[in-house]
Amino acid sequence: MRDRPQSFAAFERAKKRIPGGVNSPARAFGAVGGTPPFIARGEGAYLWDIDGNRYIDYVGSWGPMILGHGHPRVTAAIRQALERGTSFGAPTEAETRLAELIAATVPSVEKVRLVNSGTEAVMSALRLARGFTKRDKIVKFAGCYHGHVDNLLVAAGSSAATLGVPTSPGVPLSVAKDTIVLRYNDPQGVRDAFARLPGQISAVIVEPVAGNMGCVPASRDFLQTLRDVTSQDGAVLIFDEVMSGFRVALGGAQELYRIVPDLTTLGKIIGGGLPVGAYGGRAEIMDHILPAGKVFQAGTLSGNPLATAAGIATLEILRETNPYPQLERLSARLIDGLQQGACDAGIPVHVGRVGAMATLFFSKKPVVDWETAAACDTTAFAQFFHAMLDRGVYLPCSQFEALFPSVAHTDEDIEATISAARDGFAELSAAHRG
Repeated sequence: MRDRPQSFAAFERAKKRIPGGVNSPARAFGAVGGTPPFIARGEGAYLWDIDGNRYIDYVGSWGPMILGHGHPRVTAAIRQALERGTSFGAPTEAETRLAELIAATVPSVEKVRLVNSGTEAVMSALRLARGFTKRDKIVKFAGCYHGHVDNLLVAAGSSAATLGVPTSPGVPLSVAKDTIVLRYNDPQGVRDAFARLPGQISAVIVEPVAGNMGCVPASRDFLQTLRDVTSQDGAVLIFDEVMSGFRVALGGAQELYRIVPDLTTLGKIIGGGLPVGAYGGRAEIMDHILPAGKVFQAGTLSGNPLATAAGIATLEILRETNPYPQLERLSARLIDGLQQGACDAGIPVHVGRVGAMATLFFSKKPVVDWETAAACDTTAFAQFFHAMLDRGVYLPCSQFEALFPSVAHTDEDIEATISAARDGFAELSAAHRG
């Protein structure tokens, strides 16, 4: 057991001025109970809390830290940009360079607009799709989370699922009424929806590798159906690759599946750990954005010098070094070891993994959609989570999140994690027998 008295005091202090003590809901440990460690610093594959405890980190700031914390080339780029100025509200060459890197790497992107978060990217992409098609209805899938956009907070996953709030107060019915929620990985359900509403759907938005009901990959048949029916109907297909972009492959899930959407939303890795988002796609669609077109979207800090510097450095490193075979090997070893540890302890689990993005589901059957994800044993997950935290392994604090190995993780880190998991599973098994 690791003592965290300073984190406990810090959490109590935070709750006096910050709702729930956190600035994003999942951080409060609502799904697992207990007090979250307050982080003092990160380096490579590790975090240290304010009590001095070190953790092997598999959260990675929920995805961006694919190179690990404090990569010297990324921090040097931020430092150099900082010395030149933090914000200008005017065009810079760095914005163009980051846009060029994204367009050169992500198959669907011909033009791209930088924003400040994944939520903002999704909100803007949906407005663009509605403006382009002159239609109002949107299709999303239960369990896919696309940020806290009003008309997508319907059967949401991630933080909303973590807190047991499938829809949020404050979202008007008038906003949500044009959102159609379908089952993930259900091609026939998609075909039926378009047959019922021909010429009325502006866009279909999907996580090609879902990360917010845990890591649940889409089937290729499902994604191909989305591509086919949207093309036939004139709707816009949007891949939300805020998590999967530059993580499951250099070109994202669309590179792996070889299915090209009309628009893609990005975030996390393209900012190298700084706040950033982007949406891009076919020039024909993107040119409808102001000032090239009439669809309004703006942001004072969009493309700010610090975020673009960090993003450029990160993407250039990924392009130059091709760490994906290494990430695949480490991730496979990690997940295989966790799965074997659970099996040896007699604890039923299933795994969802695509590249360096994975979830260990406490479930007796495979997880393919929100219904099967929601049936997981979240109590067992919470017990395992705390067993791992006490042994110095920092996992996502929800069954409905993915873990993210990084380039900075070593074979020794993976073996230490598997060893901790064996002990954690044994503890969990003994508790169940008792």
